[in-house]
Amino acid sequence: MTMAVKRLLTEFGMGASLRRQDYTQAAVRGVKDALWHNSINLAELFGKAKKDMLIDVEVAVQNPASVDVNAVAEIFPYGQVQVTVVPGGLDVPRPDGLPTVMANVAISVSLDLKVAS
Repeated sequence: MTMAVKRLLTEFGMGASLRRQDYTQAAVRGVKDALWHNSINLAELFGKAKKDMLIDVEVAVQNPASVDVNAVAEIFPYGQVQVTVVPGGLDVPRPDGLPTVMANVAISVSLDLKVAS
């Protein structure tokens, strides 16, 4: 058998930190926004355990180094989670000089669907 990882689902979300300029909070809210759109039952459809799901999370914010990737990964109750933070998102200026921080999130779920060789 050979490994055949197949992406089966991609969800998108957006989160914001309105006043605290908290990039991690914006990222967490973006992940929750993406997840709350549906219930992911892919593993069961393919006869796999939920822990077998490969979950890739990409977070885009203006200050990637400020995101706590462990806090983002902790949102997921199961699966093998990999969080990547890249430049992007949006810092929206406010009259007080402190921006509202926005994060864009993409979550991809894959399974290893072994095939006979």
